[in-house]
Amino acid sequence: MAAFRSGLLVLTAPLPALAPRLAPLLSSAAGLVNHTLYVHLQPGLTLAGPAQPHPGPVPATFEVLDVLSLLYAGADRHRGLDVRVLLSNVQAKSALAPAPVGSVQNLAHPPEVVLTDFQARDGSQYNPVKQQLERYATSCYSCCPQLSSVLLHPDHGTGELPAEPLDVPLPATIRPASPVARSPKQPVPGYQRGALGGTFDRLHNAHKVLLSVACVLAQERLVVGVADKDLLKSKVLPELLQPYADRVEHLSEFLVDVKPSLTFDIVPLVDPYGPAGSDALLEFLVVSEETYRGGMAVNRFRLEHGLEELVLYQIQLLKDQSHKENEEDKVSSSSFRQRMLGTLLRPPNKRPELPPCLYVLGLTGISASGKSSVARRLRSLGAYVIDSDQLGHRAYAPGGSAYQPVVEAFGTDILHKDGVINRKVLGSRVFGNKKQLKVLTDIVWPVITKLALEEMDRAVAQGKTVCVLDAAVLLEAGWQDMVHEVWTVVIPETEAVRRIMERDGLSEAAAHSRLQSQMSGQQLVGQSHVVLSTLWAPHITQQQVERAWDLLQKRLPETLRARD
Repeated sequence: MAAFRSGLLVLTAPLPALAPRLAPLLSSAAGLVNHTLYVHLQPGLTLAGPAQPHPGPVPATFEVLDVLSLLYAGADRHRGLDVRVLLSNVQAKSALAPAPVGSVQNLAHPPEVVLTDFQARDGSQYNPVKQQLERYATSCYSCCPQLSSVLLHPDHGTGELPAEPLDVPLPATIRPASPVARSPKQPVPGYQRGALGGTFDRLHNAHKVLLSVACVLAQERLVVGVADKDLLKSKVLPELLQPYADRVEHLSEFLVDVKPSLTFDIVPLVDPYGPAGSDALLEFLVVSEETYRGGMAVNRFRLEHGLEELVLYQIQLLKDQSHKENEEDKVSSSSFRQRMLGTLLRPPNKRPELPPCLYVLGLTGISASGKSSVARRLRSLGAYVIDSDQLGHRAYAPGGSAYQPVVEAFGTDILHKDGVINRKVLGSRVFGNKKQLKVLTDIVWPVITKLALEEMDRAVAQGKTVCVLDAAVLLEAGWQDMVHEVWTVVIPETEAVRRIMERDGLSEAAAHSRLQSQMSGQQLVGQSHVVLSTLWAPHITQQQVERAWDLLQKRLPETLRARD
């Protein structure tokens, strides 16, 4: 089968008959389309007549919303496929004049192939039907000049249509707790203005259900709050969240694709209420099962400030059929971020100045992140580990290259009676004093750099192909310039504080102070190639490290893989 970057799937079957066919249809479409698959709902459309078919309005019913949810739930099984159900011809019941149907719509990714579940009588790829399909697609959407067409058979081409189901209800998208009576054929009410909010990190299919329901309900304007700043602190792996601007860009593209007739106000959400709590013109709010209580809190807030309550639409969560033991059982961004752990986030650095037979990783992380435990796991997998703390001890030791310059800079009162540098006393001199700290690091860091390069030569002599430089100050010292990849271990700050207090016997304030003197996890991740986390049980950390190691072996230069 050919591979296309984008495609358009025109669904012509009646909605009740569509549900049992969606899985095979999406599987077939996934085999043809590599990236974006647009879905156009047009139940009852025939492509067999002599006259060119034209798009017609589809009344928005609760059944349509359920089909939307089923489509996105089915799409979640095809992780590489970006499905977007187009809603231009889906019209909610409203006092407003119906939106015109029939003008050509420009899509972010012009379809290169058009597919349909419409089946020719003989079950074949009937040319006149395909020609009608191509004409129909180009009359609705701006497509690529050389548009291909495919007739998808729900039964994978046997020529036999499955029996129509006997009015079997679809799983309900709208939860019964929502204050809106419903039956499958009941029209969905239309509103002029509505709202919803979320993080919208790595826009996924559960997000798309929420957004699509809101787009069907809204006739004029939709306000979308995107969580930012303090609202992100409690998220799982916030260091891996997409930047606000990226989330808004992806969200905006999706919304304009699925319903360009709406005006979208995408705003930062920095408190629990956002625009929904203060905008008097809003009429409804779309929430999930998890955020329904938050929607009720918004309504209480509105009543307290003299505003009318919003109609709440509570949407069921999409279940994640392939979640792992430490992931949520729903489709969620936090699970997606967890799946990024151990993967390569950016291309490795080229380091021609390093030994050609050695690949060097720089391992870093905030205090108490579990960096040392990850280093031990990498050593057990075959890596040569260089501990920068040990190199520091060698540098400070009597006779070490940093010993005399440090004593000259800070005085003999930093010495024990036996002449060894008292690192606690030295540390108290430089802690919180940037000028003194720079004096010290200007002496010590170049010495550690030289010792690390000598250790790399020892790794080569021992026949090692992967070397790990374990250093908390890897980026501050500029040592990322002598590694191919930076690997960072992250944990939430609250967990780091707890571990520091337990490990070092410090007060909570002292633990916070220690962390504030270091680069944050967010800053470290911004310059990292691979991210790991020790937040969960030890065997989860082991799985992450093994996965990262296995992926590393696949991208090592061919000369190094041959040595292994």
